[in-house]
Amino acid sequence: MGVLGTALYLAFHPNQLRSIIQWKVWHEPVHHRDPSKETPTMRSCFHFLNMTSRSFAAVIQELNPDMLVPIALFYLVLRGLDTIEDDMTISASTKEPLLREFSKYMRTDGWTFTENGPNEKDRELLVHFDDVIVELKKLNKSYYDIIEDITIKMGNGMADYALNAEFNNDGVKTVKQYEEYCHYVAGLVGEGLTRIFVEGKYANPALLDRMELTESMGQFLQKTNIIRDVHEDFEDKRRFWPKDVWSKYVDKWDDLFDPKYRTQAVHCSSEMVLNALQHADQCLFYMAGIKEQSVFNFVAIPQTMAIATLELVFQNPKIFHSHIKITKGDACQLMLQSTQNLQVVCEVFRRYARRIAKKNDPRDPHFLDISVACGKIEQFIETLFPSQDAKKVAAVQDVQGDKADNNDITEALILVGVVLLVLLVISGLMLGAAWYLGARFDIMWDKHAAETLKAAKAAAKATTTAIAHEVHEEL
Repeated sequence: MGVLGTALYLAFHPNQLRSIIQWKVWHEPVHHRDPSKETPTMRSCFHFLNMTSRSFAAVIQELNPDMLVPIALFYLVLRGLDTIEDDMTISASTKEPLLREFSKYMRTDGWTFTENGPNEKDRELLVHFDDVIVELKKLNKSYYDIIEDITIKMGNGMADYALNAEFNNDGVKTVKQYEEYCHYVAGLVGEGLTRIFVEGKYANPALLDRMELTESMGQFLQKTNIIRDVHEDFEDKRRFWPKDVWSKYVDKWDDLFDPKYRTQAVHCSSEMVLNALQHADQCLFYMAGIKEQSVFNFVAIPQTMAIATLELVFQNPKIFHSHIKITKGDACQLMLQSTQNLQVVCEVFRRYARRIAKKNDPRDPHFLDISVACGKIEQFIETLFPSQDAKKVAAVQDVQGDKADNNDITEALILVGVVLLVLLVISGLMLGAAWYLGARFDIMWDKHAAETLKAAKAAAKATTTAIAHEVHEEL
């Protein structure tokens, strides 16, 4: 997208433009790198860091000064290793010893490598690798030993794959091989970073006892990249999606990229996304063990980018005919949120998990499993940051309890009042009816009238008796 296209896009997507402006204007790095205090070879290292990875370079250069140089050099060493492994113009016979012996070249003054193909984008790093070696030798020995150990492990793993003719011709076959490959190219990176963080006292040492958390950090990033880059890898004749997965949907690997099999291809990608989602909750668990803000930013930003990318590629057939990525505006928003705290990062994961769940298609064979995976992410976040605080709930219940007691008393008084009112009305009606029928209520209070009425009643009774007697005698 050119400058004009970008301008038009931002004009019709103001939220994207706002996120970009907010990041540019309001983002304040926790730490600032000071090039004026660096040696020429160190400045050269940061030049190649910026050249090989703009996204990682920006985050690395905001790290705590104690972590800045070890992490930058660690990245450059692994990028150099990866540049050799990725270059398809280098024969396996040349590549294999280079990968296995790379840790030795790290200690060799003046070593460089100029045999990369002319189109290898990071070849200049190896052409000037002697600058990296100079700075590596200045490192604290504990940091150097960690970098060397990871380089040995990764170099041997990459060499094994370089010599694997079956892998080179047919790609990854099983899910186990797929995860093993992700371990060598990303899981080991997470292990090295964790050891460096703990050595510098910027992470909880307990993370070293839970290496599955570290592994998940690397696996989540690498698997997301492999899913997103499937078309680019297809054009480069590389296959990282396991045959055990894609062969369920199509007969030939090339069929995934044939529009006739688009539905099958999307279902296949759903299974790949499902495989990646299983690591999400452990990534959040890992981040809870980071003690320092700049280190937290460094590990959180790639993870939020990954969950957003998974949402982008999910149920998206474009990945089979083009290279897609999240927009710059979304990336800026994610970086703003990822540089705050774990609770905000959890909200990012929750938001994108819900978007994935919303995009989930009931016709997809993995509909139920993906729904469960998204629910698992939300459930884990709820254990870290409950949506209802127990203390607040108890306080509300206490207040509601007091109100309920007061309400009970009020309701009882109202009920008694209503009963008395009803009795009063009924009594009034009965008395009124009695008065209407001739009842003399006035004599209840007049003693003379009462005695007169009593005498009249007695006289009437005597007269009635006399009359009855006379009638009887006549008969």
